[in-house]
Formats: sequence, structure tokens, C-alpha cells
Amino acid sequence: MHTRFLPYILLVPATAFLLLFFLYPFFLVAVQAFTDSNGSLSLTNFETMRSHWKFPIAFSNTVWLAAIVVPIQLILSLVMATMVTKMERGRDIFLYIWTIPLGISDLAAGLIWLSIFEQQGFLNSILYNMGLIETPTAYLSYQSWYIVFIAIALAEIWRATAIMLVILVAGMGLIPKEYYEAAEVFGAGAWKRFVRITLPMLRPSLQTALILRVILAFEVFAVVEALGGTTLPVLMGETYHWQFIMQDNGVAASYALVILGISIAFTLILLRALRVPEGARI
Repeated sequence: MHTRFLPYILLVPATAFLLLFFLYPFFLVAVQAFTDSNGSLSLTNFETMRSHWKFPIAFSNTVWLAAIVVPIQLILSLVMATMVTKMERGRDIFLYIWTIPLGISDLAAGLIWLSIFEQQGFLNSILYNMGLIETPTAYLSYQSWYIVFIAIALAEIWRATAIMLVILVAGMGLIPKEYYEAAEVFGAGAWKRFVRITLPMLRPSLQTALILRVILAFEVFAVVEALGGTTLPVLMGETYHWQFIMQDNGVAASYALVILGISIAFTLILLRALRVPEGARI
């Protein structure tokens, strides 16, 4: 009898953690979002959020950042993970170097790239010393929002690709080598082995990596604040603005629920797109 209930007993700490630090805060946020200033259930906060001029811009910027950054990170992490897996020497050194950005906070990463793109930064210094420009250029101004967007995308790619890399390297390490050896015997090339063996066997790891990265992409904040400030509004930045600048908890909670809803929607899409069919064989 004790053995029968052991799995449920072991799940109690994790369940209590989720209830205390996720479901309970989510309930409080939902109550704030659907409650007006008089304490009545209402959609006033969502209407205020939707009608504000920054909302569609912040929504668009957030989606575009995720749509551009995540696919690039996926390709880079697959290439880097494949290289690391095939290395016989120096594997740990390369993996360590490539994962160094994991130890840097979002804000610190933003400040590093700010030192590159600001008017007195490294980029202007290099171009000036090479004689390519006569005076320093203000790349991160409101008149050059597209450069701000590119700078944020580069900072995010540099900072967070390692998250996917670590997960994919672990997944590739679990693929039996016998599959590759058998494929080589039958004359399959490197690309065919990658498409027919690596990618299908890597689906669980791809699910985890993409879901985690997409959720974090919709929550981007510190890098945007460091490089763009109010020049490039995003959903999480607007959440912070309404919570601490405007002192409106209800609208901030509405933004939080929108971010949560987008994250859940994309998670379900990825789970369905990358699901492993039952009984599937390589």
C-alpha cells in the first residue's frame, strides 16, 4: 500500500510549490484584471489597455521580436549543438565559452550591447578609427527605431541562444549512435542522417527548448529598457509602466494576462506541431 501511494507523495512538494507560487498569484492577478475601481467585476481594465495608443505597438513589437529572434536562435543552437556533439577534443571548452552568456543577467546583457551601439560606443570608435565615418552616429535614437530593433534582436540572440543550446546538446547525447552507424552503412549522407535521425529523435528536446524560449521571448524587458527605453515599447515594458509609473494595478494585471495567454497559445501550438506520434519509428 505504501509503494502504491509513493509517486503521489513525491509529487506533493512540487504540487504545493505550483499552488503557492503560480496558481495563487495567478488568481490574484486575474482578480485585479477583472475588477474595476469600485470592486465590481468588469472589463474596464482590458478596455483601457486596448484603447491606449501604445498597446498595438507594444503587441506588434513583442510578436515581431519573438518571430525573428527565436527561429534564428533555433538554427544557431542546432548548428552549435551538432558541432559540439561531433567534437572529439575541446568539446567542454567550446560548450563552456558558448554558454557564458547564461551567467549574465538580462540588464547586464543590455548594457553590454548599449556600450557597443551608443554614440560614444565601440562601434562608432571602430568606424571612426577606420575612417569610415567623420562624426559619431546616434544609432539608438527615436529616429532610428529599426536600428534599436536590430540591436535588441542581436542582444537577445547573443544572450539567450545558450539556453536552447544546452537543452539540445543534452538531447543529442541521448540519441543512440547505432542509428547513425546503421544509416552510414546504407549510404545516408550527413544531411539525410540529420533530417531522418537527429531531428525526429530530438523532438522532445526541441519542444522543451522552443517552449521555454518562446515564453521568455514574450517576457523580454530589461534588454529593451537598456537599449531602447520608450523608443520600442513591448508588452512587459508596458506592464511595468502601468504598475509602477501609472500606479494602475488593474491595467498592469490585464497586460500580464495577455502575455500569459499568448505564451499558453504558442505552447499549445508547439506541443501539437512537435508531438511524437505514438508508435512512431525511425
